[in-house]
Amino acid sequence: MDVEFSAEQEALRASVRRFLSERAGITYVRSLWDDPVGTTAEVWDGLVKLGLTGLLVPVRHGGTGAGMVEAGVVLEEMGRLVHPGPYLATAISAAGLLAELDREAASPPARANVDTTSVAELLSSICSGSAVAVALHEPGQRSEWRMPATSFSPSTTAGIVRVSGRKLWVMNGIGANTLLVSGHDEHDELCLAAVDPAASGVNIERQPTVDGTRQFAEVTFTAANGRLVAKGDAAEHAVGCMVDLTAIALAVDGVGAAEQVLGLAVEYAKQRHQFGVPIGSFQAIQHLCADMLRDLEMGRAATYYGLWACDAATRGAITVAERHRAATMAKAFTSDAFERVGASAIQVFGGIGFTWDHDAHLYYKRFLTLQHAFGGTREHLEELARLVVD
Repeated sequence: MDVEFSAEQEALRASVRRFLSERAGITYVRSLWDDPVGTTAEVWDGLVKLGLTGLLVPVRHGGTGAGMVEAGVVLEEMGRLVHPGPYLATAISAAGLLAELDREAASPPARANVDTTSVAELLSSICSGSAVAVALHEPGQRSEWRMPATSFSPSTTAGIVRVSGRKLWVMNGIGANTLLVSGHDEHDELCLAAVDPAASGVNIERQPTVDGTRQFAEVTFTAANGRLVAKGDAAEHAVGCMVDLTAIALAVDGVGAAEQVLGLAVEYAKQRHQFGVPIGSFQAIQHLCADMLRDLEMGRAATYYGLWACDAATRGAITVAERHRAATMAKAFTSDAFERVGASAIQVFGGIGFTWDHDAHLYYKRFLTLQHAFGGTREHLEELARLVVD
């Protein structure tokens, strides 16, 4: 595994950092705090024109055919500025799921279970700027997704199913052009359907959280029409891939945020004087910063390995099981470690760190989302234990 970024990847980083700093800095983030969509047309169009929404989309569908390492470069830069909006939900979760379905369809046994036309249309739409959200989690199931209660019943139109059920914590569900919904059919097979959020029988409500940079929705489906996109093993493999990619994406976003807030804390410790000396000379502050650095670097190592594992599994260099193990380890560690980084940073800043006017709380709240979205430390440690035992 090569942990050094290439010249092209560093150029991508520089381009993304320049775009975000010029057009979507912290002032922009604050202006969209608690906005249900989380982005402006200008900034979203800019991300589209840079080709960032199509990084994971195959070239034949209008994307760049890049991998999670390149996507990780973008996500890390977004984490530095706690960037809001549907990028992770659309360009990673939805695009990763659809790209996996596209690969599955290349195998004759799986092709019959994938609507290749719908997959191609959705992938192309993501490249063009369409926002797609994945509706996966349900009440009482926490991070379990393999046996959804949402049901798909046949309709009189071929390829159309009636979707009934309730989904929680749909990332960037409000403002999405399409919802990719998981459910089971009359044969109890896992299925995926594409549903128009404006369709009859779809009700979307915002789920408020402490983090105004990440927007979630609760979606209720009552016999809503949806296009059947995939079913059976093809659907299960694609959703499993999406879960791993999303866990890694959240973690690498956290790496960027943790590095940024650590830098802010260290700089403040050098400048803030108490009793005539910089507070950074106090051993208690030094210990806080050292612990933050340790958590950051260990989280970075686990997350970078997860990025590599995602791409290696796609190439067939390692197994899907190893990709899942890497994603599980990274999410298990960073969920709590980066929350500690945020809490320690606020301690370094002292009283000013607790105020709305300071940026420290923006990062800490971002870490709280990382701690709980798509399963926290407990769920991922239990999953890791299951993997080891099996």
